[in-house]
Amino acid sequence: MPTDFDIAICGAGPVGVTLAALLAKQGIAPARIALIDAKAIEQTSRDPRSIALSYGSRQIFESIASWPIAATQINQIHVSRRGHFGRTMIEREEYNLPALGYVTRYGAMVTALNAQAARIGITLMRPATVTDLVENDDVVTLAFADRASITAKIVVQAEGGIFTEQVKKSTHRDYGQTAIVAHVTVSAPIMHRAFERFTDEGPLALLPQDEGYALVWCVQAETAQRLLAVNDAVFLQELGKAFGMRLGSFTATTQRNAFPLGLNAQAASSSRTVAIGNAAQTLHPVAGQGLNLGLRDASVLARLLARHMSPAALHEFSASRIADRSTTIRMTDIMARIFASASTGGLGQALLGFSLGLVDGIKPAKKLLAEQMMFGRRS
Repeated sequence: MPTDFDIAICGAGPVGVTLAALLAKQGIAPARIALIDAKAIEQTSRDPRSIALSYGSRQIFESIASWPIAATQINQIHVSRRGHFGRTMIEREEYNLPALGYVTRYGAMVTALNAQAARIGITLMRPATVTDLVENDDVVTLAFADRASITAKIVVQAEGGIFTEQVKKSTHRDYGQTAIVAHVTVSAPIMHRAFERFTDEGPLALLPQDEGYALVWCVQAETAQRLLAVNDAVFLQELGKAFGMRLGSFTATTQRNAFPLGLNAQAASSSRTVAIGNAAQTLHPVAGQGLNLGLRDASVLARLLARHMSPAALHEFSASRIADRSTTIRMTDIMARIFASASTGGLGQALLGFSLGLVDGIKPAKKLLAEQMMFGRRS
């Protein structure tokens, strides 16, 4: 059956745009790719959130001519347990790479990706809100709140979206934790070194960015309420107690924001619809793997759809992504649950600290951890 588009992608965030650009690169006519988003690009461009990109994600962006973007590179990652022996240091020289990863801002990244999509000639539909999705044997129809319906052979949900209950298979977990995010400065910064510091209540990440660090501090929900209520001076003192003195003292912070943390793993698919990125999995921020996992989804799906735009490609995609998705989800979930279950320390946390020392001393284990963070599990 003739359709308006070969593929309609719901969500013009980094995962959706990357999928569209990869499809065009691999021979799908750009005009036959619909990229749909509820927000205007001007809204998204102002999003100040800091995002960690792995080196593998940089390689994906390079393949679609969307690199470089404004970013601070990470050359070292220091992983440790507060108040315990044992730590792991991952360094770019060990893997012969120019960087382990990068820290950028969501708005800048999406602006650059959308500009590339426009240059390629992909059909951009934004702002446009999908209100219904009807799937038949040969076509999927998408209805909108403020424009005419369109049809496509395949529909990809890349950022939230509409799926019928029949294709939802969701795993949800509430960790009882909240992430406090801000940009902070210190008295003794270490250039291009990122920190993942495990505290009694959860991981505390400091990612080098500009003249300071992007902070992601995961704590119990009641602790978050207290930390949001205090003034900047008290907040910086509390942060210093939790992190330690490796960077000297904390000297300034931007406005603090907070987000509840949980796991949502939704293996949503049918004959002609499939979920990737945040529509398929929303992870705890420990190890910063959420966006990078979504970009790997896009890379694999583009390769398969370029071969055949059919239900068979979606079936093959779901099967091929099980190993990487399950490994990444399990890794982040186990770490998060260790801290969610013992707010003042416990055996699991002590063993985690001990294991960091073992990993640092066993090269194969350290290599496996580093490669999972940079490239995901390769099947």
